[in-house]
Amino acid sequence: MSNIYIQEPPTNGKVILHTTVGPIDIELWSKETPKACRNFVQLCLEGFYDGTIFHRLIKGMCVQGGDPTGTGEGGQSIYGKPFRDEFHSRLRFVRRGLIAMASGGKDDNGSQFFFTLAATPHLNNKHTIFGKVAGDTLYNMLKLEDVDVDADDRPTFPQKIRRAEVIDNPFPDIEPRKSKDKEATDRLHEDRKRSKDKGKKDFKLLSFGDEAEEEEEELTEIVQKQFRGKSKSSHDLLKDDKTLSSQPAFIRELDSDDSSERDSSKVNKRQEGSKESASVERIREKIKEKSDRRHNTRETPEPDVNVDNYFEEERKQRARKEIEKTRNEFKKLKKEMKDNDRKRKEKAADRNATADQKEEKAAKAKFKETQEAAGDNDLLVSFFAEQAMYSKSTTARLKKTNKGDREAATLAKLELFKAKLHQQSTSATGANKRKHADNSSEADEDKNADEDDSNWMQHELRFEEQGPVLAKDATTQKEDMYDITDPRHPLNARKRKEHSHRRECRGGRDYKSGRR
Repeated sequence: MSNIYIQEPPTNGKVILHTTVGPIDIELWSKETPKACRNFVQLCLEGFYDGTIFHRLIKGMCVQGGDPTGTGEGGQSIYGKPFRDEFHSRLRFVRRGLIAMASGGKDDNGSQFFFTLAATPHLNNKHTIFGKVAGDTLYNMLKLEDVDVDADDRPTFPQKIRRAEVIDNPFPDIEPRKSKDKEATDRLHEDRKRSKDKGKKDFKLLSFGDEAEEEEEELTEIVQKQFRGKSKSSHDLLKDDKTLSSQPAFIRELDSDDSSERDSSKVNKRQEGSKESASVERIREKIKEKSDRRHNTRETPEPDVNVDNYFEEERKQRARKEIEKTRNEFKKLKKEMKDNDRKRKEKAADRNATADQKEEKAAKAKFKETQEAAGDNDLLVSFFAEQAMYSKSTTARLKKTNKGDREAATLAKLELFKAKLHQQSTSATGANKRKHADNSSEADEDKNADEDDSNWMQHELRFEEQGPVLAKDATTQKEDMYDITDPRHPLNARKRKEHSHRRECRGGRDYKSGRR
């Protein structure tokens, strides 16, 4: 990797991005890419990147940021429009830790940028490289990759740029612009500061300014001397009105004896105490009169009917709910007990039931299922009813005999079937040896076969007789032979030519000799 570092030109300028994963030092190639570096530095000075997120992450390739909207479609350059790309032969995407402009196409650079997480040679001459990550802060930049992303390469919990700090400004002539919001904020602060400042009298604007200023100074001196340590009113400052006095209407004798003050305070307290005692006595008398009146008339205080009725109704409703709840629980328990008893009886009946009873029960269940499946179809309902009737008659006939009788009856039926089968086979031996009769006899036999179902017992299984299989001789020409030669083959074409030439030659000799 050392040869790569040597090939890169020296940097000029430094910016630190303070992110949520730590600081990232960025050194700029301001001489090779002046437009991109000026744009990046000025946006950092204006606080454009403060609070923005890294909205796109392609693991193993790059992490992108610089969009104030966080969507990947925002951001604007300092030039007011997208600026052109700046490529340099010594700046290539050959390693991680490079910072380049993110653009949607040719000469479409704004404010968005991206860090490379690995070598990306396919981006050469497509994006402007204007800086690199310096020092150990490269590992902080690599931490930006340690987040989960969705299907659109957007981090689920994106990292953020807290603030940008310009350490070495390669463009000292840059003056940060003020946004409209910042201008409005500064104007508001100035207005507030101006409102807090006290207004000063400017006597120079008046024609009699000198006299007014002298009177103002004399008035302030008099007020400070006379009313030092005392409260002042507006009347104290007005000397033109003869009806008003500058002295208070009542002046407390501060030099009077302390005993007189104590006496006056005692008198005031005594008067206040007598007033309080009188009010207490009046309240006691009223309470006593009310109690006497109740005792004499024996009137009890009327309770608050509405409140009592409300609470009584609430208690009744609560008790009613409790009773209903208990009744429902009792019904539920009773139903469960009945179900358990019924299931227990059914299990006992199943254990004690015979095979016939089990078959009958299964037949009933099957009949019920078929009825449910038939639904409103009358044809299916009648069919299932007839089927159930025949099954009942069969089961009733089987019940009449016990197990031993049923086995004997089955064996007897089997022997009868064997005898009938043997009889049919012997009677059919002579008929099979005779030739086929005429069409009328065949029609009669078909009719009798339809009426008699036992003809199938006379059937014999026969196979077609096949002679010995011999290998076919390719030299012998037969009717079932077919030519598999390709007429386009050169040998076949040459044979045809020779044959035609020979025939022509033979025909010519025959013509000369007079033969036909």
